[in-house]
Amino acid sequence: MLKKNHILAMGTGLLLLGTAAVAAPADDAIIVGLSADITTLDPAAIASRDNSNVARHIFGTLFSIDGEGKTHPDLATDLKVSEDGLSYVYTMKEGLTCHDGEPLTAEDAAYSFNRAADPALAFTGNTPGFIFSSIGFQSAEALDDTHVKINIDEKNPIAFGLITEVFIHCMDSYSTMTTDEATTTPIGSGDYEMTSWTRGSEIVLNKVNGDSPFNSIVWRILPEASTRAAELMAGNVDIITNVAPDQMDVINDSGVATVDPIQGTRRMYVGFNLSDEMAAKPGGEAIQNTDVRRALQYAVDVPTICKQLLNFECERMTGIVNPQNAHPNLTPYPFDPDMAEKLLDEAGWPRQGDDNMRFSIEFQAGQGRYLNDTNVVLAITQMLTDVGIDVQLNMMEWSSVYIPLIRERNAGPLYFIGSGGALWSPLYDMTDLAAVESGTNYTHWDDPRWFDRWADISAAESAEELRTIVDEMLQVFYDDGPWLHLYFQPDFYGVSKRIDWQPRPDEKVYLFDAKLN
Repeated sequence: MLKKNHILAMGTGLLLLGTAAVAAPADDAIIVGLSADITTLDPAAIASRDNSNVARHIFGTLFSIDGEGKTHPDLATDLKVSEDGLSYVYTMKEGLTCHDGEPLTAEDAAYSFNRAADPALAFTGNTPGFIFSSIGFQSAEALDDTHVKINIDEKNPIAFGLITEVFIHCMDSYSTMTTDEATTTPIGSGDYEMTSWTRGSEIVLNKVNGDSPFNSIVWRILPEASTRAAELMAGNVDIITNVAPDQMDVINDSGVATVDPIQGTRRMYVGFNLSDEMAAKPGGEAIQNTDVRRALQYAVDVPTICKQLLNFECERMTGIVNPQNAHPNLTPYPFDPDMAEKLLDEAGWPRQGDDNMRFSIEFQAGQGRYLNDTNVVLAITQMLTDVGIDVQLNMMEWSSVYIPLIRERNAGPLYFIGSGGALWSPLYDMTDLAAVESGTNYTHWDDPRWFDRWADISAAESAEELRTIVDEMLQVFYDDGPWLHLYFQPDFYGVSKRIDWQPRPDEKVYLFDAKLN
């Protein structure tokens, strides 16, 4: 096993300077290098940020929220909310057209919502699994050609913001497709349409609307960080995601590209899957105990992981909410392996046997999606091993193996994941766990001190009352919650000097405002 003082060595890599024979981008094209392939372009099934970034250029939304939290009209121009907060009526723009040539009306918007919620189709993507479970979506209906009404089951202070993430698609085409066909043949409502998708290689989009100077967007799949960097410096791609920390100086010294670092909102954590099925697996019983979960918080040296593996100074998370919206009186768990061992002893899991371990447990993670993720997971594995946990690490291919487990809430008993967040409300971050059955509650945590409070949030009559409830919930999450708290991932984008483009803090790689320098 690797010792903690070897973490830095794990993070250094060899930058491959050879590049494939790929033509440099044309003036009317922009090329983005992604670290992981997408899995679907069915708008109701999309569950990851990379997937969503591609899809947002194909599908419009009713409104949008920019990186600073400001709202903007997109397919809709106006919104009226009923007095009881249970109905949202959007006024659609006139003259909209689907990529299949059919008019885009309120009927298509209503269909987009209702299709995602159709139990017969059993979608588990972001829309049904996160948005709908968070707002208590009931139904959508077209009142006429330009007015669509969204009905929810109780007043929700962030329903508008969540609805901005629902992709609008076109009823005439999708009503005749199978779900398999919808995966690969999107019929959208946005500025670009897909012209080709070669799995594991690239997705090509061509412009049909909008003011962007780029008539095409090419998303290239480049899993190796060194390859992404080399392609950027060779001028074959314009933007790359997930620049490895040991390649930042090389890119900045190249003269052709720079690394734009930004503090991201993605919350990185080790999840404790508390389902009955996981409880029957080795180690599953141990993590059902809140004292064990609390003990393991002390076992992981998060600031050292940040500094040595991610090349940035971080303060450890105190929970599920981004720092500016977090509980003001909580302090991060310190790295204290002696405390971890003491608490594990007191919880009834002493070291024992020939191997002097406490219990065995499987730890699952995907590869290549997050910044230096393999080495981060190796470091966490070693730190848990150091306090007597016999960790069986299982690294998996990201898109086709690991993501299905996550989507089905079957990863674990320990799993490594990042959950996208936002700056405009603490409730956005908290709605990962809006209900026990939420598609994003990968942990199956069911503490009533958290879940029963959502009704109180809906009934809150002032910002002060709402903030008090939020802080009480965050205290429960900190004390007894289902996440081993890590860090808010920094985002390192490599950007060609050919391109004028500013990254956002929420990992939304939107190219609508990009232009040539």
